[in-house]
Amino acid sequence: MKKLNVGCGKDIRQGWTNLDVVKLPGVDVCHDINVLPLPFEANTFDVILCRNVLEYVDYIPILTDLHRILKPMGKLLIRVPHFSSKDAYADPTHRNFFTVKTFEFFLEGHPRSYYLPFSFSEIRRTNINFKKRPIFFYNYFLERLVNSSKSMQNLYEGSPLRLFPASDLEVTLVK
Repeated sequence: MKKLNVGCGKDIRQGWTNLDVVKLPGVDVCHDINVLPLPFEANTFDVILCRNVLEYVDYIPILTDLHRILKPMGKLLIRVPHFSSKDAYADPTHRNFFTVKTFEFFLEGHPRSYYLPFSFSEIRRTNINFKKRPIFFYNYFLERLVNSSKSMQNLYEGSPLRLFPASDLEVTLVK
């Protein structure tokens, strides 16, 4: 199984191809993901991880190329800041913020999918995460409640429950 860790930074994973713009120890491929195409053949990877990367870039062209290098039925694992997170706005280099509906635009059959040159077959998982520290004890309960269903996720994002901000969003897309 071939796996790619995009924008790995210091999160070097054994058994993965670790890609980053900076040649840190353990980085296998040094490449700026803003320079496309990425240096891989089409249909190369079974799994691609984009953890805390897409908030910094113009992500539609990058998702297009990640889709290209992902094998059929391959998984794209994404973690990005949730739009309600203060950390999303604290970093002046963040260009994008995300909701549970953001990645639905990249699905086959989405009413506006004709704007894109690619689509994923399904969203396998969507999870809104909350910071879990003793001071935020209520977030353990809130995270379970919010992620109990898609309708609860949508209710959370469109209601005053956002007074309890999420930290990030995890999504798994399948090619």
